[in-house]
Amino acid sequence: MPKMKTKSGAKKRFRVRAGGSIKRSQAFKRHILTKKSTKNKRHLRGPTGVHSTNSDSVKAMLPYA
Repeated sequence: MPKMKTKSGAKKRFRVRAGGSIKRSQAFKRHILTKKSTKNKRHLRGPTGVHSTNSDSVKAMLPYA
């Protein structure tokens, strides 16, 4: 059997943690930051996990993770 290909967009955006959960970066932090409050931007820092309803589809895009 040939190897399965990983979706190249998914491998740039997601990492699998040791426990099996999937780590992702926060959205809405790239541009148009002047109208967002400092508190909002502070809470968008750092990684977060993929929601459980989306984790199956993300794992399908990362077959060897």
